[in-house]
Amino acid sequence: MKLAFSTLGVPGMPVADVVRLAAGNGYQGVELRAHAEEPVNVGLTQLERSVVAEEFKRGGVEILTVAGYARVAAEGDDKPVLDELAGLVDLAHDLGAPYVRVFPGGGDQGPADADAAAARRLGAAAPHAADRGVRILLETHDSHRAGADVARVVGTVGHGQIGAIWDVMHTWLAGEEPVASHAVLAPHLGYVQVKDIASAEDTTPLPLGAGTLPLKECLDTLDQDGWVCWEYEKRWYAGAAGLPELLAPGREHLLRLGAPKQ
Repeated sequence: MKLAFSTLGVPGMPVADVVRLAAGNGYQGVELRAHAEEPVNVGLTQLERSVVAEEFKRGGVEILTVAGYARVAAEGDDKPVLDELAGLVDLAHDLGAPYVRVFPGGGDQGPADADAAAARRLGAAAPHAADRGVRILLETHDSHRAGADVARVVGTVGHGQIGAIWDVMHTWLAGEEPVASHAVLAPHLGYVQVKDIASAEDTTPLPLGAGTLPLKECLDTLDQDGWVCWEYEKRWYAGAAGLPELLAPGREHLLRLGAPKQ
């Protein structure tokens, strides 16, 4: 099991500090939140992108994902969404990241319309992603929070450069058992996002193991060599404990849960 954490847990932290934090706590990778308020975003020049990539390379830490906010199932014209996808794919390529994260964002549309929009846009983006050596991953989230929802879209696209991220909180909130989530997502799975929360009513981030999410059951379904990323949503919960001091015990907890069964 290879471990990463999301910079959503350390909003605004300079790249050099993120690299030191990952390396110093035994994490092999980082999921970079690509938002205008963050140091890494689509507005970076080619030189700035090269500097970021070199910083991670020098620190021995992989950039796992450019975590974008494109909403592929959203109502409206395709072009703005496709332009956003292309920008994220180019950023990932320039940074040496294998993945781009996107959301469904289907809103109040009916499932059939949301599915159709998402599949159409992802299908249109797939050739450019293939040319750039990047895989676009649709996260279990919002309008498509169950694994079955995301698998339905990704399966419709049917392109190797389009896959899935399993956010274990959202599939749990959807009432889907871990074995069921894994069964439908496995053919498309890029990696897994873990986190912990107190309840469905209180999703304030907690240290791993301090909440109610079935993390062991999720990890038990996975191959031993896959990526697991801790998405600690500090950005949205100012009162939550800081992530840096939680990283080392969080790593140990994940390694214990994911240890090969005897």
